[in-house]
Amino acid sequence: AKMGCSVELPAVQTRVEAMSEQHMDGTVAVDASCGKAGFLVLLRHGQTFWSESGQHTGRTNIPLTEVGRQQAMDAGARLREAFPEGFDPECVFSSPLKRACQTAELAGFAQHGILDGIAEWDYGRAEGRTRQQVSEASGFSWDVWRDGPRSLTPTLEGDWVDTLPDGEQVNVHSGAGETLDEVAARARTAIEEVTPLLQSGRNVLLVAHAHILRILTSQWLNVDPQFARLLRLDTAHYSVLSVYKGDNVIERWNA
Repeated sequence: AKMGCSVELPAVQTRVEAMSEQHMDGTVAVDASCGKAGFLVLLRHGQTFWSESGQHTGRTNIPLTEVGRQQAMDAGARLREAFPEGFDPECVFSSPLKRACQTAELAGFAQHGILDGIAEWDYGRAEGRTRQQVSEASGFSWDVWRDGPRSLTPTLEGDWVDTLPDGEQVNVHSGAGETLDEVAARARTAIEEVTPLLQSGRNVLLVAHAHILRILTSQWLNVDPQFARLLRLDTAHYSVLSVYKGDNVIERWNA
């Protein structure tokens, strides 16, 4: 990720005030005097076949559905309304996974960097399977937040090819997976990578996935990553993180 961008402060103040007027209706003011930090904007990818079926979609490189493609374009329109000055190309990053890259491109951000740290949670033995399927295979009611992928039976590990409803085939790998703490550490690293851009007053857009973006938000707030399970983030919806009176806060959620 390229860092070290700079910007004139008056432009930053204009952008901050615009966000406050358009989306907060004066009820939550952005304190433009506290360092004039940029906004950290999080966009979840559009619909996939597995997001609809409830299959855990971590590192499998699954594409968007036609509905998901339209969702991505609609999300881009909402972001342009919220941020009329847009995002500089060097301040837009996508997960390396296809569904996130497609969403970034269809939303109007064809020029973007890749940030490995915002790839989705590696669900390991749960990959490509529903919660009910892995619970039945492992003999207990499994919860990804409470139990993590490594609590599942090792017999679920392996590689196979899954055929999507439209006939496309995707390669699926189920390994040991990541713990929640490991994902949180990765999210903190991603935040650290974009912090110089934010501190210089630039708005940063991250296009990624539901779990990693919710966990990243918990780390932005400096709270336990388990908090992330209480945050709902729908397909092709965006959220905004900011700094308010010296504290990292949620500016807007699931818009």
